[in-house]
Amino acid sequence: KYPDLKIIGLDQDPYARKAANKKLDEFKNRIDIKASNFANFEPREKVAFVIADLGVNSNQLDDPERGFSFQKDGPLDMRMNPFIEIDAEKLIENLSEKDLADIIYKYGEERLSRKISRKIKMDLKEKGKYSGTKALAYSIAGCFPPKQRYKKIHPATRTFQALRIAVNKEIEALENFLKVVPDWLLPGGIISIISFHSLEDRLVKSSFKNDQRLKNLTKKPITPSEQEVEINKRARSGKLRVAQLN
Repeated sequence: KYPDLKIIGLDQDPYARKAANKKLDEFKNRIDIKASNFANFEPREKVAFVIADLGVNSNQLDDPERGFSFQKDGPLDMRMNPFIEIDAEKLIENLSEKDLADIIYKYGEERLSRKISRKIKMDLKEKGKYSGTKALAYSIAGCFPPKQRYKKIHPATRTFQALRIAVNKEIEALENFLKVVPDWLLPGGIISIISFHSLEDRLVKSSFKNDQRLKNLTKKPITPSEQEVEINKRARSGKLRVAQLN
């Protein structure tokens, strides 16, 4: 639709890059897909528009071999970039009980973090390792009172979120990105960020409000409509915030 528009696409997941290249093949002369986390990227020239999607993509969630979800059993991996050294299994093995509890509380906002961490470390001491994502989720669920184990949101959800964030250093990457992204923009350029949990949204909100280089265009985040959620249930927690370079 806009033949003069050029796009730089960033993704640390080689499978996502391969899928994007295939899907966008007809536009390959105008699209440059790079193997990079957005926090480590430096554009060669200023850009007019930046959009950052902070969520895990559906292919990562749906492929049990990636180990992001406990809906289907898979290895305890959770790496967006499969070439980094530390996966979720190594993370829980290497961390002390206290440090693991701190991560679960900080990144998962899980009140039972200490109990869950203690159970995980006890299991590792007894069994050596977990057989996969379902075994870990089952163990975490056992830390909750019976009434809480069968709610709509699985009791292991927050802990899995915390482990994924820690494995991929997502918060550190976002904090670094928010510091540098205004320098990427042309005068009047736009930065928009879609986040999917409160930790990310608070960081984006604070940055857009307090960074003197930016004008915050969304006092409240834009959320998906009921129609969009019907089409894509995973969009329900998405929050879009937009700012403009002064």
